Amino acid sequence: SALKDAKQTKDVVGKEILSLRSEVENAKDEATTIVRQLNGAEAEVKALRSMTQRMVLTQKEMEEVVLKRCWLARYWGLAARYGICADIAVSKHEYWSSLAPLPFEVVVSAGQKAKEEFSEKGDYENERRSKLVEDLNDLTGEGNIESMLSVEMGLKELASLKVEEALVNALAQQRRANSVRLSLSDIKSPRDPKFMEAFELSPEESEDVLFKEAWLTYFWRRAKAHGIEEDTAKERLKFWISRSGHSPSSHDAVDVEEGLMELRKLGIEHRLWEASRKEIDQDYSASKKFAK
Repeated sequence: SALKDAKQTKDVVGKEILSLRSEVENAKDEATTIVRQLNGAEAEVKALRSMTQRMVLTQKEMEEVVLKRCWLARYWGLAARYGICADIAVSKHEYWSSLAPLPFEVVVSAGQKAKEEFSEKGDYENERRSKLVEDLNDLTGEGNIESMLSVEMGLKELASLKVEEALVNALAQQRRANSVRLSLSDIKSPRDPKFMEAFELSPEESEDVLFKEAWLTYFWRRAKAHGIEEDTAKERLKFWISRSGHSPSSHDAVDVEEGLMELRKLGIEHRLWEASRKEIDQDYSASKKFAK
């Protein structure tokens, strides 16, 4: 009887041990599953963080958004004043000027800041640490990628409607109508305007030249900082800085239009965007390595 009881006890203990082992194995499996799920969740969080980082603009990108809003506000405002694309110009100007109420002042300030940075730092540059122009701090608006897409679409619309070209012609016609310095033969001359005698611009034309000189100074400064068209960028930056502060003439008006064409032909703005996005990817990769 005692042996029988002992055997039964042993069997019970054996079953309990087997049951415990089974529970331990199940617990291990559950733990493995949980760890796998946590790793998966962590990977998802990292992926979301990376995607979020790419959706958020850097300070310089936000600064660029502000300047492009200024461009749109300025040229739709002039279009409304001179009756160009009259059916939409007023509403377009109201929209963009609500986002950029001081377009001329902000762009000229950005050009001045670029000039000062070049004078102070020479060839040394770490653009990501440079401060925003103070005038831009309250105007940067949303720092997401949608705001950049919005201004790019706006600029494409402005270009497709040839608003800027129409404004250059409208300003020139107004000056000619008010000027007694040009004869009819001068106006109709087919010669290259750069080889004609320089003449004084109207106040509106002068302001437009100053605005565009500041724009070119700003973008060539950023191009130089990123090593884009490095030799050209350095030359152009020096050139546009040298022109600032001078009273613009007709030759300057020709130069800024050619300067803008060159900027577009070389795709400087698009290449700046690519360089900035590449830096974000590199920063994220570095942070992942550090986290490991």
